[in-house]
Amino acid sequence: MHIGLFFGSFNPIHIGHMAIANYMVEFTDIDQLWFVISPQNPLKEKKTLLPEGSRLFMVNEAIQYYTKFKSSNIEFGLQKPSYTVNTLAHLKEKFPKHKFSLIIGQDNLATFDKWKNHEQILKHYKIFVYPRPDCAKSKFDKHPNVIFTEAPLMDISSTFIRDAIKKKKDIRFFLPEKVWDYVNSMSFYKK
Repeated sequence: MHIGLFFGSFNPIHIGHMAIANYMVEFTDIDQLWFVISPQNPLKEKKTLLPEGSRLFMVNEAIQYYTKFKSSNIEFGLQKPSYTVNTLAHLKEKFPKHKFSLIIGQDNLATFDKWKNHEQILKHYKIFVYPRPDCAKSKFDKHPNVIFTEAPLMDISSTFIRDAIKKKKDIRFFLPEKVWDYVNSMSFYKK
């Protein structure tokens, strides 16, 4: 089975993530997409990050009725900060029959050379790239394992969601319904 790995903090998961994930399993050769919840991205600050269990719960709430999506907490048990190359090695060992590919935004491709052992990742894995607004070309654009998709351009981010909630905006339609209910009931991101 060809598994697309969509890494992220998902702090919170929102409709942009869902639309991109849906595109990947319907318009590429990816059979199933795993949302890999990262405990801490080494390139991002940790101060606004909800506990990993809360973020995993939100992902599960968002994807529960779609069989082509699965959540993965594999990085919760790995050394922190989590490096994609280590997670890939762990997944390959645990699921030797699966073929894994990465799903990343065009903005992440532009900084891909900052990823630990990025050459090794590029050599052994396909990378499906979804467009992001105002992204410059990168030196990896022409690599044979980099596949640009025509996924819809989603100009929405978890940072926007958190900031809007802090400003007391009702943004329920930016989140899957059950995620909105949970975020609201727990008063997440309000301070």
